[in-house]
Amino acid sequence: MAFEDYKTKDSVVIVYTGEGKGKTTAALGLMTRALGSRYKVAFIQFIKFWGVGEHVFIRDIMPMYKDQLFFYKGGKGFYKAKDLSEQHISNEKHEAFAQATYKVALECAVSGKYDLVICDEINNAAKEHLISISQLEDLIKKRAKNTSLCLTGRDFPKSLMNYADIATDMKKIKHHFDKKYLANKGIDF
Repeated sequence: MAFEDYKTKDSVVIVYTGEGKGKTTAALGLMTRALGSRYKVAFIQFIKFWGVGEHVFIRDIMPMYKDQLFFYKGGKGFYKAKDLSEQHISNEKHEAFAQATYKVALECAVSGKYDLVICDEINNAAKEHLISISQLEDLIKKRAKNTSLCLTGRDFPKSLMNYADIATDMKKIKHHFDKKYLANKGIDF
């Protein structure tokens, strides 16, 4: 097939999933590329509540990008992680925060205002039943025609894989956490 036989799409669904490190990092790279192309980007965070490097970075660059970049941090930390959680929040509160975050993500995706909506850790929220798989499917189906969607987190539902245009499975080969080392600031978070 010759290059001129290829077509372009108005928008795509991108999935970064898997057990390995790099899903959020890939989404941040995508955000950087989109902003550099003068796209309007919404970055919606579903799980991470604690002070992670990307929150500081996004906060610091937001004034430069003004209305080109929207950031919403809706997560309340690890869900059912016992000793790792900074806060002990009930399952009901986790679900309420995830549902509120989903509402923001859906509004951004259907509005047509954004060229790219990144839903970081949304796959985890679906896996833990904080949002439903049908809500995730609705987000994909109801997004505006020209809005690309990036969905990150472990365990993207196999039943929805047909909706993905680009899917990457981050496979862990080795991670120091398995030897009881904590995550390193600036590298892991």
